[in-house]
Amino acid sequence: MKQLVLGALLLALPVAWMMAPAEAGTPGEPAPVASDYKLLDPITHGDLTVFPVVSAKTHDTNEFITLDEGIRSGDVVVTETGNLHGVMRRRPLPQNYGSAQVNQLVLVNNSTRPLILLAGEIVTGGKQDRVVAKDRIVPAESDPVDLGVFCVEPHRWVERSTKFDTHASVMAQPSVRKKAMVEKDQQQVWNEVNAAKTTIADNLRAAAPPASGGNVGSGSGGGVGGGARAPSSGVIGYSSLQVNGAAAEVDSTSSYAVARENKVVQKQMESITEPMQKSYESIIKQLRNQNAVGVVVAVKGRIVWADLFASHSLLNKYWPKLLQSYAAEALTTPGDHREVSIKEAQQFLDNWQARHETVDSEPGLYRQRELVGDRFRAFELTSLLPKANFDVHLSKMAD
Repeated sequence: MKQLVLGALLLALPVAWMMAPAEAGTPGEPAPVASDYKLLDPITHGDLTVFPVVSAKTHDTNEFITLDEGIRSGDVVVTETGNLHGVMRRRPLPQNYGSAQVNQLVLVNNSTRPLILLAGEIVTGGKQDRVVAKDRIVPAESDPVDLGVFCVEPHRWVERSTKFDTHASVMAQPSVRKKAMVEKDQQQVWNEVNAAKTTIADNLRAAAPPASGGNVGSGSGGGVGGGARAPSSGVIGYSSLQVNGAAAEVDSTSSYAVARENKVVQKQMESITEPMQKSYESIIKQLRNQNAVGVVVAVKGRIVWADLFASHSLLNKYWPKLLQSYAAEALTTPGDHREVSIKEAQQFLDNWQARHETVDSEPGLYRQRELVGDRFRAFELTSLLPKANFDVHLSKMAD
């Protein structure tokens, strides 16, 4: 891995995420072109709002596989450092992998297609559950790759299995993703995970029906907001004993993924995701000729995130886990709700005036750029593969 840390000041330079191939500009440098993104009307349920993003441009992303696809097929193996025995199909086992480490895993891509990894994807198993720390591309039929990760399961260091799984395809919510991507600090990731788990448990207790029985009433909220109000009918069908029991389970587990997969927590999130998914499918069906490639996300009326992809098909692969992650953010964010306008979302999407850029590149494979601007950070993953030289994914977060 060759890293180039560039302290370049890009004063007042508009930078759009959809970049031309590197050859179109200065050798080795991306050439900015105008963005053609358009926002559709928002989809809102409770405290979560998403603005679908469409684009006239699209790329063929069928060459790539995702982590979920690779794990399910068995072509991609993730394991603790030192546990590579039995996962190498074609090559002799390297000798430079020692014992397990908190912030490192080893990945082998035995597929004939390159693998996309997104920051925020969670793998469960080994000695601790981990979250992928940055976007990257792993070549087809790869040698073992040192995978930079952060722990999202403090206090456990006992091997649950030699290999890792993606469980229910859990993606860390934006606040946790941000700590891993921007702060790059294990303690801050743990702090955010613990805060999220605590709020999930508090929300469950606040949403529990009366001990005498009955279901939660259908309010309009999507989160408790520091105890001010209970989530909307997210735990209908569960008794007070069951809901409070689920809260106790969330409190007791060290695993962020297990907390998110709790059946009562899932019911809460489904109260947000199911109606939003129906609305999203309806909009995309009506706009069959439009190319939906991402979303801008607002929680309680405040723009927090955007995920944009190179194609509609790639967005579709990640959409279920992304939507759940946004719902988890809505359920764990305190504060009062306000309205958000499409104008605010478009301004967030259009603002690419970066003042600092950091580039992490593996020549011939991928380039990741971190852009720091006025009240935002963005991470752009560009494939440098010969037959797929285009921007694959952009994540943009509000500071």
